[in-house]
Amino acid sequence: MLKSANLGIAALLGVALIANGVFMLVAPADWYVAVPGVTATGPFNQHFLRDIGLIFLLLGGAFLFGAALPQSRVLLWAAASFWLGGHALFHLWEVAVGICSPSVIPRDFPAVTLPAIIGALLTLWAIHQSRGLKAEAAQYPATANPARRS
Repeated sequence: MLKSANLGIAALLGVALIANGVFMLVAPADWYVAVPGVTATGPFNQHFLRDIGLIFLLLGGAFLFGAALPQSRVLLWAAASFWLGGHALFHLWEVAVGICSPSVIPRDFPAVTLPAIIGALLTLWAIHQSRGLKAEAAQYPATANPARRS
């Protein structure tokens, strides 16, 4: 049940990230005014928003492909989570150095910090699962890979 829940969460995160990326690519000006607090971060820059939109497409794809491809899951989810974590830390750094007020932390949490936390937790789970599968394969080599049976 935990596996199904985690894969479902990963798929949901992937779809949300892709939806955000598509919105950024298709209607960057609308995205700029629709997302709370974005207009306070600097002037509208269509090129920059579309660049970041492409990143969100890749992040979402990493979570979706990772959910479907167990052998690549750790790498895909770790890479995507690394970017999401860096993005969240950058937002916190802006508060720490006075660029933004602390009031932005709860505003940013759902769209910036929470995806980073979810990605990190999913990656840790995937690492744990991967280690369990490797240990099982080492313990039962004949049953781990049916193609290797004589």
